[in-house]
Amino acid sequence: MPAEKAAGAFRTIGELAEEIGRPQHILRYWETRFPQLRPLTRAGKRRYYRPEDVALVLRIHQLLAHEGYTIRGVQRLLAGERGAKPPPAKASALAAIRDTLAEALEKFG
Repeated sequence: MPAEKAAGAFRTIGELAEEIGRPQHILRYWETRFPQLRPLTRAGKRRYYRPEDVALVLRIHQLLAHEGYTIRGVQRLLAGERGAKPPPAKASALAAIRDTLAEALEKFG
């Protein structure tokens, strides 16, 4: 049995397909349906999935196989998440500081 790969290591399509218990052609199909899923392609068209690709595949698999979503439903869910961007970390940190100061002024001011 081969040794486990590190969490940040790239995975081949065969390794990832085995991990999720699906055939390789399903992963190739998902690449045509989910534009967010773009593994690196090397010579001979070998696919290498980065850690973020692996996480996305695991999420897609979870939604389809265990939560009852359809392909279309997952597409809509992922597209909606892409459009909703969180505020920049600096802005949210500054807002938190501002709110804390405002509460302190009301309480002690």
